[in-house]
Order: sequence, then structure tokens, then C-alpha cells
Amino acid sequence: MTQPTLRIRGLGKSFGGVRALDGVDLTVPAGQVHALLGHNGAGKSTLIKCLGGAYPPDTGTIEVGGTAYTRLSPRESIAAGVAIIFQTLSVVDSLTVAENIFLGQEWTRYGTVHRRAQEEVAAGLLERVAATCSPRDRVGGLPMGQRQLVEIAKALSRSASVLVLDEPTAALSGPESDALAERVEHLRTQGLAIVYVTHLLAEVERLADAVTVLRDGRVSHRSTASGRTRRELVEAIAGATVPLDRGPGDRRQGRGELRDQPPTTLSPPHDMKPPLRRRPRRPRLTVTALQGPGFGPVDLDIEEGEIVGMYGLIGAGRTRILETLFASRPAAAGTIRVGDRTVTPTRPADALAAGIALVPGDRRRQAVFPVLSAQDNALLPSVSALARHGARALRAERRIFGALSGAVGLRPAVPHRPAAAFSGGNQQKLVLGRWINEARDVDVLLLDEPTQGVDVGARQEIYQVVSALAEQRGTAVLFASSDPEEVVALAHRCLIVSAGQVVGELSGGELTEAALLSAVHEADHPAAPTSQGAA
Repeated sequence: MTQPTLRIRGLGKSFGGVRALDGVDLTVPAGQVHALLGHNGAGKSTLIKCLGGAYPPDTGTIEVGGTAYTRLSPRESIAAGVAIIFQTLSVVDSLTVAENIFLGQEWTRYGTVHRRAQEEVAAGLLERVAATCSPRDRVGGLPMGQRQLVEIAKALSRSASVLVLDEPTAALSGPESDALAERVEHLRTQGLAIVYVTHLLAEVERLADAVTVLRDGRVSHRSTASGRTRRELVEAIAGATVPLDRGPGDRRQGRGELRDQPPTTLSPPHDMKPPLRRRPRRPRLTVTALQGPGFGPVDLDIEEGEIVGMYGLIGAGRTRILETLFASRPAAAGTIRVGDRTVTPTRPADALAAGIALVPGDRRRQAVFPVLSAQDNALLPSVSALARHGARALRAERRIFGALSGAVGLRPAVPHRPAAAFSGGNQQKLVLGRWINEARDVDVLLLDEPTQGVDVGARQEIYQVVSALAEQRGTAVLFASSDPEEVVALAHRCLIVSAGQVVGELSGGELTEAALLSAVHEADHPAAPTSQGAA
């Protein structure tokens, strides 16, 4: 029997009291493409980072090429033959292709880099991955598909025997994704053990020889290419049975009604999801035929106090829709109404003036000012409105920040502490706090991946804050999420987004994790008809 190139046994990893990996086993022989599936928080990223040396596992072993390790450093992982290609590529735009491939392992002679020799070897590696770029091309001028192949060529230059691809087609076009699939198939014939992390079941069906599904840090499913069905994979990912028929569902009803007058300070509700009144509600956001680069036309409406999710696979266009509503991307066509007003924002300041606010998906790059204090981060958009006679109203700011800290559960509630000193969950609370304090009047709140990179405890608190905002102030909330568990926990109803369009809707009793996963995969890759009819 051939020795597996990669064998993971009993791998466990905890962060505080949260068990991210719990006894995970994974075996990948040479020449196999092994798909690793699971929704956000299932443990895929933690497993990859243990394999790459970023995290030391608490228990278990990682065996590469017959050598067992209880933990790996990044340098040891590379030396063992492991190469990981993350969604965010590590190539340097200002360097050439050859310089990127040999970055950190340059060939030198008498203190001078031997560029010609590097370019000759790089050309062979590029040919091996069927890249069309030249060793002398600047990486910054290459399309995303070619940049990714440069990253793979760099991995091969280090004699990698295990190649991990993390959501490799997330930023690729259709033709680029097809080309990458051909490269992966070719690399399989060269004897690499390939771990392929994806949300796209169509890619699994095309490429994978074997599948492992993680859920809540444990292996929930393991099968070979001939021993699985799409339904079984969806059920393993969701942890529930996929309904065969999904009839029309009503919006979820609660126990009670929204308050007629919003309080000045939010109070977290006892229930996660706010109730919706049965009598007709006023529309708070109405979008008609909205179009922009990469999406549209999109129609949607959200009532006051309603929380609507947008769920779709990576690249479906959810972020584009949100950013266009906030005017951080230009709209090509369509109309936006906030209440009874038609608004035409051309920049974020216009959207804010119209009562539309956005909490972006990448808080570190797009939202948090790390060197500013917590109070300044939370109240930055409100400083001018609170100022008196050209001077900051510091007493009012402290009062509002104190009330806000209590409402969102900020810990520690220290106003002058730099934002960089807070955890990811508390940073997200600061960003969210900009739009829910008493100095702001927000009619529509847009959230992009509202709890990405947030621990379980902070996640629940953020859900409570959003629910309180909808319940007590009647704010319309539209959020995008790639986590089906989050959508079920927070949304009254969910729009299914595929290829930049809303292709379906789930609500009421039909809004389950299994139904969401089934809906997006059906939209992305409709099942072929069978002899009995459509599957």
C-alpha cells in the first residue's frame, strides 16, 4: 500500500473555551484531489493554519511524507513540502514573476542575484502550471488567474508535495476558473496531494477524488468520488436533512409589536430576532432595477423593523449590491427609495445624508482607525453634529459613548483606549456603534459579513444589537453573509443571490441552513434532468 503524502490524526485546537478542531482525521495520498468542505466557522481555516505552522495544535499529529509532527513552524511546514495558496495571494505586485517565485530563496553568485538562471527555472515552472505569462512580466499587471498560477509555481519551486488551495476561484472569472481546474487536474497527474477548500459543489463534482466535510470542528462526512451525492454533501455541511419540497413560507412572526417611539438608547432584547407585526408595514427601503458592474438588475424591498439577509456563494455579488446602495460603487441604473423619498447618492456622504449607513466586511482596512481612541472611532461621524460653537462637545460625547458601550456590550468600556487594543469582536462593536448611537438617525443599515472574524460570544451580542435596532427604532436592516447559521439566526427572510441577481427567497419555516445551502448550489449549478424528470 502506498504511503499517504499527508496524514492528519486526531487534530485538536481550542481558542479559550471554544473548540475549533476536535479530533480531525484527514488522509490525502499522492495524486489525489481531496475537497475540504464546511461553512464558515466549521474549522477549515484552523486546520489549514495548523498545517501551515501558523497555529500549534493542542492534540494530534500531522504526518507529511512519512514524517510525523506534533506541531510545525511555518519554516518547517515549507521544508516538509507543504504549500498553501490562500485567498489573499502573497505575490508582490512590484516584482517580476521570476522575482516573486524566488523571493526569499534567491540564487546569488558573488553577492549578486543570478537573474538569468532564475528566469530559466521560472520559465520551466510556469510551463508546468500552463501559465501564459513571462518570467519578466510585472505581477501587478497580470490578471488574477495568472497571478494565482505564479503563486502555485512558487510553491512548486520549493518542491511541494502537498498543495492546499483555499477558495482558489473566489476572485476568478468563469474562464479563469475553468483554466485553473485544468491546471489542478494536470498537477494531480504529477503526483501532488491536493487539498481543495471550496464552497462550490460544482467544483467538487468536477475535481475531487475524495471529500471531507467539517462541521463545528469535527468530521461530519467522508466519502470517495463514487460514494457521494450532492444532497448528502449539503446535509453534512448543514447538519440537517434537506427538504425535498419547499413551499412558500410566511415571514417569521414574533411575540409582540415594535414600539411606536424609538428610545434614545438601545436596550438589548430578550429574543434574538425582533418580531414583525401582522398588519401592513411601511416600506423603509425600496430598490428597483438597480444595476452596476458585475450585478443587476436587482429589485428588493424592506419594511421598517425588518431584517433581510442576502446569501450566496463567494463572488455572487452581495458586496457589490451593498456598496452600490451606499454609493461607494457607482450605480449604472435603477432607483433607490428610503421611505417616501427617492434618493440618488453619488458618494457615501450622500447616502449617509439620506439615512443609509454601511458596516463594511473588512473592518481593519475599511472601517477601524487603529490609532484613534474607542470613543473617537464610535463617534467620528457624529462629532460635527454634537459640536457647539466650533468646539467639540466632550461631555456629550462621553455620555453618548457610555450609553453606547452598555448597549453593545463593549469590553473594556474605556473611551480613550486605542481601537487597535480591542479584540476583533469589540472593534466590530465600535464600528456598529457609529450608526446606532443617539446622535445618528439611520433609516437603513447595511451590514457586510457582520460577524466575520468575531468570537462566538461577541457574535451573539452583535445579533442582539442589530435586533434591538430593528425592533426599537424600526430600522430596515439588509445584511450579506456567507454563513447560513448566521442568516437563520438573524434574518426574517433571506434573498438568494447568484451571478449578481436575486434568484430566490426563503422565509418562515423554510428558512433553514440546509435549505439555504441547497438553494445556492441549485442556483449556481442546476441539477441535470433525470429519466423521471428534473432532479
